[in-house]
Amino acid sequence: MRILQVYPISMKVRGSGVGEHVWNIAVRLARRHEVTLFGLNPRGKYPRFEIVDGVKVERFMHFYPSDSYFFSLELPLRLRQVEFDVVHAHGYHAFPMHFAALAKCKKFVVTTHFHGEGHSVFRDSLFRLFKPFGRSTLRKADVIVAVSEFEKRLLCGKFKLDSDKVVVIPNGVDLDEFKGLKRRSRGFRSVLYVGRLEWYKGVHYLVEVLPKLGKDVVLEIVGKGPLRGYLEERARRLGVGERVFFYQDLPRRELLQKYVDASVFVLLSKYEAYSMVVAEALAAGTPCIVANTSALSEWIDGDCCFGVDLPIDFDKLATFICSILERGVKFGMGRWKSKVLDWAEVVARLERIYLD
Repeated sequence: MRILQVYPISMKVRGSGVGEHVWNIAVRLARRHEVTLFGLNPRGKYPRFEIVDGVKVERFMHFYPSDSYFFSLELPLRLRQVEFDVVHAHGYHAFPMHFAALAKCKKFVVTTHFHGEGHSVFRDSLFRLFKPFGRSTLRKADVIVAVSEFEKRLLCGKFKLDSDKVVVIPNGVDLDEFKGLKRRSRGFRSVLYVGRLEWYKGVHYLVEVLPKLGKDVVLEIVGKGPLRGYLEERARRLGVGERVFFYQDLPRRELLQKYVDASVFVLLSKYEAYSMVVAEALAAGTPCIVANTSALSEWIDGDCCFGVDLPIDFDKLATFICSILERGVKFGMGRWKSKVLDWAEVVARLERIYLD
C-alpha cells in the first residue's frame, strides 16, 4: 500500500504523545508498505525532503501562534497534488489533519487525539471557531480512530457521530525498549512527572505538595513549556528549590531510565485523550497516581494505578504519595500487560482498517 501520514511533527522532533504515536506507527508501517509523512518544519531547520527510518518525509513551512494550530500555506497546495491508497491524518487540534481531506485516496482515516476544548483562553476561542471546520473533516473520514473509550464518547457527543464510525485503538509502547533497564539506587526517592509544562497538566500541584513529603523525596520534572519559570520560582518560595530537578529533550534511553528509577509517577492532568506517559510508566513497573478525569480514569485499577479527585486536596495527595513511597512497590509485566499494547499490535489493527 501507498500510505500518507499527516501530522505537524518533523520526524526529527519526538517527545509529545501524538508525535510519539505518529512516529511509531509510521516506521513500523514502512517495513511493509510505502509510507510518506507530510510534516512541518519548525523555523526551517530541517531538510525539505528526507528519508527517516524508511519513511519518506516532506516538510512544510508553517505559522504556529502560541505553539498551536500549526497553519501552513504550502501544505494544502501540496495535498491537492497527491494520490495515495490511504491518507491517515492525526491531531484534531491542528490544521494539518483537516487539510489532509484535500488529498485523493481510497480511504481517509483520522486519529483525532481529541480533548474537547482548548487549554488556554486563546486556544479555546480558536477551538470554538474551528468546530464547523472540524465537523466537516470528521464527516469526510471513512474511519475515525479514538485512542480511548473516553475520547470516543466525547467525539460522538460533540459531533453527533455514528458510534460505528469511531474505532478505539489505544496508543502503544515499544516493550523492547525497556529490556535491560534496571532500577538504580540513587540515595533518594523520586516523584516523576513527564509532559508539557502547562497549567492543565497539573504539574504545579506536585511542587505544592512536595513540602509535605519527606526530605529524601525529590520531584523530577521532564518536559518544557511556559510554566517552567513559575514552577522554579514557586519551588524556591516553598523552600524546596533544591529538591526539584528539571530535564528536557532527554535522549530516549535516559527518559526510559527515569521511568524505571522513579518511586511513583504522577499525572494530575485535567484533560487527556489517552496518556502515553502513564503507559510508559506502567511498562517500567512504576506505580502511578492520576487525576480521576477524562481518559485517565480508564487507567485506575487500585493495583498499579491509583486515582485522586480534582480539585486537589494537598493533604490527601501527600498521604497517598507517602503510602506508595513507603511500600516501595515495583511490579512486573503480568500486572499491567492487559492495559498496555505493544506498537506492533497497534499497527496490525490499523492495517486491518486500511485494508477493510
